[in-house]
Amino acid sequence: MAQFIKIYPENPNEKEIAKVVKVLKEGGLIIYPTDTVYGLGCDITNTKALERIAKIKGIKLEKANFSFVCSDLSNISDYIKQIDTSTFKILKRALPGPYTFILPGNNNLPKEFKKKTTVGIRVPDNEIALEIVRKLGNPIVSTSIHDDDEVIEYTTDPELIFEKWQKLVDVVIDGGYGDNEASTIIDLSEGEPVVVREGKGSLDIL
Repeated sequence: MAQFIKIYPENPNEKEIAKVVKVLKEGGLIIYPTDTVYGLGCDITNTKALERIAKIKGIKLEKANFSFVCSDLSNISDYIKQIDTSTFKILKRALPGPYTFILPGNNNLPKEFKKKTTVGIRVPDNEIALEIVRKLGNPIVSTSIHDDDEVIEYTTDPELIFEKWQKLVDVVIDGGYGDNEASTIIDLSEGEPVVVREGKGSLDIL
């Protein structure tokens, strides 16, 4: 059964963050808060963990459109091709924030994603998520946790999330109530920005 760990977003406790990072390094799955909805994540470098997430989502790993959650812009540049100045300016204006940017991937992508030409990148404005990525030393692969309930698309209460997911994951972080609106997805892979999904993030950044 999963551990239920309370972490405060204003000042994340280092010991609790270290527990989460240890689980990730050992191939565990975590549910954690972002600046939008709660996410399901694992270490980007762990194939078994990636396969577990794909299985939970009911998709083939190579077909999965997971986001990479990074801690900052330099962290992003490890996985994407050189971008032009206007794209960089948009990223700088928007991040950290409730956006997923689709960008052209480079050869550093983990082998499971080598066939992909693009990658979704997130730098959430949430200290818990950012601190986990910093301490882990590389991005986490992430996907939103959808709800089966047709009325509520996303569960926002960590205790309810724990009830539902405790047998599927290794850690559920209680970082307070989540949001019920997903990130805005913007495709920057072709140069001109294309809004794929309008969510929490404002389009004023474009």
